[in-house]
Amino acid sequence: MSTGSTIPQRTVLGVRAATVSDRFASQEFSLLLVNGPNSGQSFPIGQSLRIGKAPDNDVVIDHPTVSRNHLTVRRQGDQFLVQDLGSTNGTFIDGAQIKEGFLRAGALLEVGDVQLRFQPLLKSLEVSPVADNRLGDLVGASVPMRQIFALIQRIAPTDSTLLLIGETGCGKGAAARTIHKLSPRATGPFVIFDCASVSENLIESELFGHEKGAFTGAVAQRVGCLERADEGTLFIDEIDDLPLDLQPKLLRALEDREFRRLGQSGPAHKFDTRVIAASKKDLWGETQAGRFREDLYFRLSVFTLTLPTLRDRKEDLPLLVDALAGANLWGRLHDKQREMFTNHTWPGNVRELRNAVERLKHVADIPELASENFLREYSGPDKQDGETLPVNYAGPFKDVKDDLIRGFEREYLTRLLAKTRGNIAKAARDAGLDRKHLYSLLHKYGLVQTSEE
Repeated sequence: MSTGSTIPQRTVLGVRAATVSDRFASQEFSLLLVNGPNSGQSFPIGQSLRIGKAPDNDVVIDHPTVSRNHLTVRRQGDQFLVQDLGSTNGTFIDGAQIKEGFLRAGALLEVGDVQLRFQPLLKSLEVSPVADNRLGDLVGASVPMRQIFALIQRIAPTDSTLLLIGETGCGKGAAARTIHKLSPRATGPFVIFDCASVSENLIESELFGHEKGAFTGAVAQRVGCLERADEGTLFIDEIDDLPLDLQPKLLRALEDREFRRLGQSGPAHKFDTRVIAASKKDLWGETQAGRFREDLYFRLSVFTLTLPTLRDRKEDLPLLVDALAGANLWGRLHDKQREMFTNHTWPGNVRELRNAVERLKHVADIPELASENFLREYSGPDKQDGETLPVNYAGPFKDVKDDLIRGFEREYLTRLLAKTRGNIAKAARDAGLDRKHLYSLLHKYGLVQTSEE
């Protein structure tokens, strides 16, 4: 029975604790009694749970339609297997009688005439930071980063799905690679699928693959990312951009551990892949707005890890600069250069820092080149009308586009605040933005103002 002190927020499928900070969270699972005199009673599920009328069961249900030993629920990795124990009145999952079957988030389990709802509960994790300031591809001496290292060391050996949350460029990909390298799957493939970099009509084919002739232009069979990652790890980046109509198919694949390529008519492909998903948005907020399926959210967020922005861990700058430069660069910088790095808001996070270090390491010892204008493309004074934002065309398309969008947003907001003299209400009207959305953007770029009128 639930005994926690937090006030739960009930949703269609699961329960989310109101005090969960979401920086570090894990799921616990329970069966909620739906009908009968004790309705509302909750039974947590550990590794196994036996249900029946006999007093030696883990969950005793004294009801005439329930057998003495009715069923067991056993955890198998991220899945929960229900096995009927030869009951008189049968066991049903969502109306279908089963001898064995897996529970999905929100499933209705019927034990005779008694109904129980299977639901996850997202709870915050207390994590003590480790002493080390490096773990795999991740670097950081700040407490949040060393807490992340501790959590990764705890969950990497498991096969649990994991949800990474954080702004673009804050290291979600590096965290996923580190988890893979520390896992028993380290010798298997690490496959990246970026939902934002593939056109919507091709996402299903890229993810699941297709057969020859499945659609116009399918001139040969294609193996999808899910299949290529077999016995390894699949990192699904920008999961918040996955179209709603494809989300049930991904959910079914993760639940059943099998899928069919587009156009495939034969038996489904079995796969053994660990899935790590990442989102730049608050995925829980997306579910509440109806833009992301709640059942898929709970399937992905067995563990949730939120990576801090670079502006929230500036004490890590010396370590990061030296790690990205591959040498002792921070110690060679002039005081003004270090001050420039420290005062910058880093809207592009570690990705922006990497680009800055790449430029700086070649000119750090030349004061006239490594001047106070070194980061002007991100945080310098207003440009003259007609002047364009700088673009680094040498990088990958998605990175260049993201950097340009961030540069535009920050430049636009800086000019907007200057024009309205910090009047948020007028700025929101002039920009045609909701005031809450404007506040969110200002906070993102470290431009929050205190003057309202």
